Amino acid sequence: MSLVKIVRKHKVGEQPKESLFWQDKSYQERLAALEEIRGEYDLWRYNAEQRLQRVYRIIKQT
Repeated sequence: MSLVKIVRKHKVGEQPKESLFWQDKSYQERLAALEEIRGEYDLWRYNAEQRLQRVYRIIKQT
């Protein structure tokens, strides 16, 4: 599923509420948009794509 960028211009005071836009979307579409935003933020903030985390366990040997 890919998102298509749509740009609309509105006069100040005539701007539609974003909540009305998202109410028309299914929960799958909203979740997909959230995951895309999160991924873009990770790239911007940490300059890295999401990867699996490593888990280390320290064991005291006797």
